[in-house]
Amino acid sequence: MEINELNDQRARRREELNYFESLGINPYPYEFRKTHSAKEILSNFRDENPELYSNVSIAGRIMTFRRMGKATFCDIQDESGRIQVYFKKNDLGDSYDLLKYLDIGDIIGIEGFVFRTRMGEITVHTQKFIILCKSLTPIPVPKIEEDESGNKIIHDQFSDKELRYRHRYIDLIVNPDVRDVFRKRAKIISYIRNYFDNRGWLEVETPILQPIYGGATARPFITHHNALDIDLYLRIADELYLKRLIVGGFEGVYEISKNFRNEGMDRMHNPEFTALEIYVAYKDYFWVMELVEDLLNSLVKYLFNNEIIVYNNIEINFSKPFARRKMFDLFKEYTGEDLKDKTEEELLKIGKKLGLDFPESPSRAKILDEIFSEIVQPNLIQPTFVIDYPIEMSPLAKKHRSEQGLVERFELFINGFEVANAFSELNDPRDQRARFEEQAKLRAKGDEEAMVLDEDFLYALEVGMPPTGGLGIGIDRLVMLLTNQNSIRDVILFPQMKPENL
Repeated sequence: MEINELNDQRARRREELNYFESLGINPYPYEFRKTHSAKEILSNFRDENPELYSNVSIAGRIMTFRRMGKATFCDIQDESGRIQVYFKKNDLGDSYDLLKYLDIGDIIGIEGFVFRTRMGEITVHTQKFIILCKSLTPIPVPKIEEDESGNKIIHDQFSDKELRYRHRYIDLIVNPDVRDVFRKRAKIISYIRNYFDNRGWLEVETPILQPIYGGATARPFITHHNALDIDLYLRIADELYLKRLIVGGFEGVYEISKNFRNEGMDRMHNPEFTALEIYVAYKDYFWVMELVEDLLNSLVKYLFNNEIIVYNNIEINFSKPFARRKMFDLFKEYTGEDLKDKTEEELLKIGKKLGLDFPESPSRAKILDEIFSEIVQPNLIQPTFVIDYPIEMSPLAKKHRSEQGLVERFELFINGFEVANAFSELNDPRDQRARFEEQAKLRAKGDEEAMVLDEDFLYALEVGMPPTGGLGIGIDRLVMLLTNQNSIRDVILFPQMKPENL
């Protein structure tokens, strides 16, 4: 729509608004009592019992208008879907003339009865209507047609990604499939919460503003607390606080939290994201693997009544058990090199031979992570636990019980991206201090994502934490997978974006 045309429409809508007010009609009333939704009527109306719907009140946004002199049809849309509404001048008298001052996008309330038209469409015959909200700016309304085979053809679709993310409210109005994505997101989170609650684990809340950030390797957002006159950090993970609760005597705690990382943005990363973390006492990473298998298998069956989903035209099979592959076995398979005992210099040489770029003086952990991310990870399509990571990559995980230089850690990869991360949690305060000190050395060399030493957390470990299995799941990525979306922005209602005027 051209700017001049848009401005003309806005001006006309304001004139219509003024006209309603000149008649003493409030175009923004306080309430309207609905009795039915569009879906309820469309699902339950029967021609043999029309009297059951002889008095209905519905409300919604006008999505189409078809004016035919003394009769008018429109489609209105509520949260449940669209339904056709019929206006007849002989029934409405002078109020029928007010229809010419209504537009697509306006929200109206309808009182009437339900019938079926000669074309077979279930419709609400209006006996009374009221304007509930005058829309002052036009919305893009896709036109839907059907071809001879019954396939839907959509014209003028609101499909520009930038506009859809920036004006999500319009996206939700005109693209019903988007609403379905977020309904499914809510079902996924609700299922996970019920799954844990039914096993007796406690949902808790931990601080978002933290004096020391930790639990992951990432750059934080910094803010200042005026009353305390100290800098605080938005949490990058809730791991260290949840472990404090295990120290305190809870034997199973979890949190579904908003985390914040001051890092790059792409289809897999948003600076504000949702994560699940759970910690259960007296468990290890083998037990956590079985937990994840059962959780995701049962979740997929709940959503799809099947163990197989389709993501980007690829079948993903969630039947148990998932594949388990050792990290260094995968390195050897996809690079042709045994990387386990290689020095930083040797790893850097191999990485460059593989065509990878590295920052100046990368650590061994950074080199291994880059090789894995670029060379190995894209091949992990079916659910795969990658297990037994090098100690340098996992400052919070317990040393492997039988293999030197490794830790008991796994990450779950599906369709080439990480979905979950878990440890046999490190509970030896001496070892944890040494790991933090190694991270401090990396920070001194310029690694801004290295962990900081948290004395209070170390004190908690000295009080004593039982053996513990811990798990983190990226909710946004899991929702991407289970709703067949290609970008994290498609599963976050209001993704971070640069302001329009910049």
